[in-house]
Amino acid sequence: MQLPLYQVDAFADRLFGGNPAAVCPLDEWLPDATLQAIAAENNLSETAFVVPEPDGLRIRWFTPTAEVRLCGHATLAAAWVWLHRWREGPWPDAVTFRSLSGPLTVTPEPGDRLTLDFPREPFAPATAPEALSQGLGVAVQEVVAGQDWLVRLVDETAVRALQPDLERLRRLDRRGVIVTAEGDDSGFVSRFFAPNFGIAEDPVTGSAHCMLTPFWAQRQGRSRFRARQLSARGGELACELAGERVRITGGVVPYLEGTVTLPA
Repeated sequence: MQLPLYQVDAFADRLFGGNPAAVCPLDEWLPDATLQAIAAENNLSETAFVVPEPDGLRIRWFTPTAEVRLCGHATLAAAWVWLHRWREGPWPDAVTFRSLSGPLTVTPEPGDRLTLDFPREPFAPATAPEALSQGLGVAVQEVVAGQDWLVRLVDETAVRALQPDLERLRRLDRRGVIVTAEGDDSGFVSRFFAPNFGIAEDPVTGSAHCMLTPFWAQRQGRSRFRARQLSARGGELACELAGERVRITGGVVPYLEGTVTLPA
């Protein structure tokens, strides 16, 4: 059995920037163990699998160790692959995927950019658990909790310099840890760590901005931001809070196209 496989850099304006994602279009679903094995073999933050179903395109995302319920950069990548490599018929106004997080629409923008329409992630003030405080090892200005821990640090320099203890962060019971601060030349900056899901540090995390955007909207009194994720690869995102939805825009740069060969 041979399956097409694409790898693209999402939230990138150049090759080898942003966050690499694998996209594997399928005619029908394979066993979950096979999907997980392919994602582990790819060894990227996420591999997206897409299947055309009677009521639309269904998308699922796997890290090297687990399935997740929402992923931004791999959805951006999957939409680009569908539009440029897989689509039949006229150019659409938008692509909609069915997912564990409900319908997700991706709209093409000028200049090979795409806009995600994602659900806003709720959060509430929280007290940092010991594993979080010890794992970060820096002074914390504020902590809130949603599907991730979100920690505000004093400034961009502190976010950039952070060297967390990933083994301590592995003890936490949420998906991951977002650290953030106001940006020196952007609305806000962030980094994201998810060791429980096989991701030491994610290069650019679209889904984290479903929480970051409303968080900073409350604190800065505006709804639109230019955001930067300060990983080694780095990435830039345009974010907008629109009621209970968050719109996240970024570029995509293709890297490779290949074939996965599975036993018959």
